[in-house]
Amino acid sequence: MINVDNQHFASSTEVRRVRAPELAAENSWYRNGGKRAFDIAASTLGLVVLAPVLAVIAAIIFLYDRGMPIFVHRRLGQGGESFGCIKLRSMAMNAEERLKGLLDSSPEMRREWNESQKLTNDPRVTGIGNFLRKTSLDELPQLFNVLKGEMSLVGPRPIVQDELPRYGSDAAAYLRVRPGLTGLWQTTGRNDVSYDERVGMDVAYERDISFTEDLRIMAMTVVTMLRRTGK
Repeated sequence: MINVDNQHFASSTEVRRVRAPELAAENSWYRNGGKRAFDIAASTLGLVVLAPVLAVIAAIIFLYDRGMPIFVHRRLGQGGESFGCIKLRSMAMNAEERLKGLLDSSPEMRREWNESQKLTNDPRVTGIGNFLRKTSLDELPQLFNVLKGEMSLVGPRPIVQDELPRYGSDAAAYLRVRPGLTGLWQTTGRNDVSYDERVGMDVAYERDISFTEDLRIMAMTVVTMLRRTGK
């Protein structure tokens, strides 16, 4: 005789059996062209709608310190191709030069940088830059990268070449997909997760890519931006 627990288990098993082919079909369609089509449509719409906002923010950055409002940094993309990742500048003009001095003068900062490739209280971040980072507005120009096919709306966090060895045997998972404007790391307490946890999130995303998951992550990103929890 089947008791209630067994009935529940049997029912859940049947649901998984029914859903598995549907999920596989969705994932296959989305991986093989659907994701890219969605990226093109959404990034085009986003750039049209957000162009005035980007122009105003760029003007404010320029007026703040008379420096170039756009910052381009080399990142590692799909298949190991390097590309120029575009951001609104949130740091002082001489940020790259200052980083070496900061790491040389502070063992604590060097340890934090080596562990996570970022500094919690980075003195190079400007006043306006701090606001842009908290709201993630500094990353909006990456819609151009998405439109060009260098990035996706959702994907792993874009990394520099020197970070790839930290992925170890999971490096292939990162290289199989385009890095994302947003992703699991950005929406899951990104300031509180370790580097290894970030890698795990990137690998999990690559394994389970689907249209519904991307929509979920994008919705969570909007909530995160409104709460101003990013850095």
